[in-house]
Amino acid sequence: MTCYDRRDVGLLLLRLGTGGVLAAHGAQKLFGWFGGHGLEGTGQFMESVGYAPGRASALAAGLAEAGGGTLLALGLATPAAGAAAAGGMAGASAVHVPNGFFAQEGGYEHAATLGLAAAGLAVTGPGRLSLDHALGHVLDRGWMVPAALGATAAATAVVVGARNRRLRRQREGEQEALFEE
Repeated sequence: MTCYDRRDVGLLLLRLGTGGVLAAHGAQKLFGWFGGHGLEGTGQFMESVGYAPGRASALAAGLAEAGGGTLLALGLATPAAGAAAAGGMAGASAVHVPNGFFAQEGGYEHAATLGLAAAGLAVTGPGRLSLDHALGHVLDRGWMVPAALGATAAATAVVVGARNRRLRRQREGEQEALFEE
């Protein structure tokens, strides 16, 4: 008989809460569920905040959130799941940074919290109440943590950097147009 300790129960609760919120958030983007706008509407929004092409950006964000969140909740492929979700939340945080920290002002508080929880789960692991544990941790090896987080950090830096350059060029173009008038 297996006895689970407080740590296992705590990790299960953290995985279910964080993963559930992320999965629902991603389903809004992908399918328009829970009051979301689906790929078309989310794609238009992504384009408006500098992520281009918008539909592809919406798909990538939706998959990172829905897929990463679902896998986190299940405790399956935890390093990759946590890294994917954290990367998606880093991209979301970049959109909200100009509004400050607090969510009530449109800030990055919520996205950062979800991203940090997902990254923390990637590092800590899912605990014994997980599919990873039931499968002998074949998708949750120690080397996978830095590999997943490193690859995600690099990809996120490229995507957010391209967005920032796109927005900077757009602002410069608007300023030039003002001087021409």
